[in-house]
Amino acid sequence: MKKNLDNLLVRFLTLSGKIKITVVGSGYVGMSLSVLLAQHNDVTVLDVDPARVERINNKQSTVADAEIDSFLAEKALSLAATLDKSSAYRDASFIIVATPTNYDPDTNRFDTNTVDSVVADALKLNQEASVVIKSTIPVGHTRVLQAKFGTDRVIFSPEFLREGRALKDNLHPSRIIVGGQGEAAKGFADLLKQGAEKENIEILLTSSTEAEAVKLFANTYLAMRVSFFNELDSYAMAHNLDTKSIINGVCLDERIGDGYNNPSFGYGGYCLPKDTKQLVANYDQVPQTLIQAIVSSNTTRKDFIAEKILQKNPKTVGFYRLVMKEGSDNFRSSAIQGVMKRIKAKGIDVIVYEPSLSEPSFFGSKVVREINEFKRTADIIVANRFASCLSDVQEKVLSRDLYGEN
Repeated sequence: MKKNLDNLLVRFLTLSGKIKITVVGSGYVGMSLSVLLAQHNDVTVLDVDPARVERINNKQSTVADAEIDSFLAEKALSLAATLDKSSAYRDASFIIVATPTNYDPDTNRFDTNTVDSVVADALKLNQEASVVIKSTIPVGHTRVLQAKFGTDRVIFSPEFLREGRALKDNLHPSRIIVGGQGEAAKGFADLLKQGAEKENIEILLTSSTEAEAVKLFANTYLAMRVSFFNELDSYAMAHNLDTKSIINGVCLDERIGDGYNNPSFGYGGYCLPKDTKQLVANYDQVPQTLIQAIVSSNTTRKDFIAEKILQKNPKTVGFYRLVMKEGSDNFRSSAIQGVMKRIKAKGIDVIVYEPSLSEPSFFGSKVVREINEFKRTADIIVANRFASCLSDVQEKVLSRDLYGEN
């Protein structure tokens, strides 16, 4: 093993000298954690999708991530996938829950049904394993589950991963946080540290509720930073000012710093939209204005960008790529889709160029496969992030990408 396991983990070792770990869910979080932990441990991925299970067993990633692809091809990993929860849970020392929790606007909170179901099954089918929730959940939810099932075997550990770079962020974590201060929490932190390449990783053990709060507040702060520079850009556009000059001047203050300052059409993706809304919901008995303003700002930005497009009176608007960022395969809650919906609502013809789409249309809009046809047909091309293939039609591209980075 690359690093010595903490003595706390000795009781978990199998005869092979490895720990048996089950990861439930094979999205960005589950897939990257499985590969990270399979370097030194026996990892089983449990998923309900037969196609995903087959991909993993054929050493193929279920998500777009260059590091995961590389590790699956080149590393000697102890990794397998199954549809059978009984065999997956049997004899596991750690069961990691990495299923999605979408925000439900009707209940004003995350839909935790899949997480709750997995926790119930895991506790029932394995009487000794520690169940580690990696899915993002409302503040206080782990404590609710501990009380419901009468156990301290359920703990929470937030993830801080970027789409397309999930394994890289696990290999070089900014910090490791586990919501628990007992033997299992320390053992799980050591497993994450063992798989990482980075040395001297800051490890923080807190209560589960504090760890849940860290996750939501961290993502909301990032959303706030995105919103701040987007609103700066809106002001500069409205007054015909050079946005980049203003941002450069602002960010020279070391208290502000560079990074996460490239304007966009708004924040989106798996985490930020739902996490900010969940944090607002968690404030139901606490006075606040800033947290709600972050959520509202994202809507205002899309309204502003859509209005700028409409002012040009286009007949056909082309939307270049729907994914959140370069290297991602995720369309979910991408900001450009919000702009597209506003344009379509005004009766403007919309076409889409998105190589990841196999369907001939996307929500009623034609998908154009050939980039040159797309560029010829569109009067205005809307691109959240500029690409070199658009350089020859730059005069009709609307993008707020100033720094050429995500």
